[in-house]
Amino acid sequence: MSVDAVGGAVEGAPARLALRVQYLGGHFFGWQWQPGQRTVQQCLEEATERIARHPVRYHAAGRTDTGVHASGQVVHFDTHKKLAPETWVRGLNSLLPDDIAVRAAAYVSDHWHARFTALWREYRYCIHNSTVPDLFVRAQSWYYPYCPLDSEAVAAALATLPGHHDFRAFRRAGSSRPHSLVHVYTAECTREGEQIAIRVRANSFLYGMMRLLIGALAEVGSGRWSVERFAGLWQAGNREQVKYAAPPQGLCLVGVGYPDDPFKTNGIGFARCHTGQEKPEARLGNGDLESREERPPHEMSPLH
Repeated sequence: MSVDAVGGAVEGAPARLALRVQYLGGHFFGWQWQPGQRTVQQCLEEATERIARHPVRYHAAGRTDTGVHASGQVVHFDTHKKLAPETWVRGLNSLLPDDIAVRAAAYVSDHWHARFTALWREYRYCIHNSTVPDLFVRAQSWYYPYCPLDSEAVAAALATLPGHHDFRAFRRAGSSRPHSLVHVYTAECTREGEQIAIRVRANSFLYGMMRLLIGALAEVGSGRWSVERFAGLWQAGNREQVKYAAPPQGLCLVGVGYPDDPFKTNGIGFARCHTGQEKPEARLGNGDLESREERPPHEMSPLH
């Protein structure tokens, strides 16, 4: 594949387009297609096919579960539709539901793969540790009113994770992966008032790993487990002792790392998306998007 001066693929073989996307997982049955269920992959493919006019198949860096969010998911698909990256961003965002957004797009080589080229993924888990709920954070955090959590003890437990280890103690049943080896690069805990954030960066994650890990860390933070017990359990692969998985809404895929960031020269900001020279539909062709008018600020309805 070759790329022209404005970022669109030239005629010939299908082009491979990478996207950085966000989604709020609360109303999705996970990333992957599920018969009769609303999934992120389904929504992206349906919107893309309306523009591309041919079937597409998305591949993701991480296949998030039901209820899990993403602020930095990376995906790719192959297409014969020759559009500039910023045109793809505008077109897809005009068709996608409000709980999915495309943040960046870039053409990549035919050998690049959102999942297999990735060096690492990073997840963040948020806990709202308070006796009083906060409705404005509850949809994206685990409300934990039961007792104060010791974030320093949690940080000490996380410090035992970095390195190349067998993490079968944090793998849910039903995984098809032939081994449970994971290389954890960083694992940290920070607290700001009532909000606790736990971030883990690794080359990959086992099925259910982060939610089981957070469930075990809550035992440490509450004082029911010592740091030594936590380390001994996971190092021995004692899955039976890790009984509880944290709820999904606190978990978010925040980033994916690659040898070369495909989006570093394809930032799509206000200036590039809104030049005033053409409407988004003009470059997509008649019928690619439903007709829609953008109203400038002075034409917006006043508030009463």
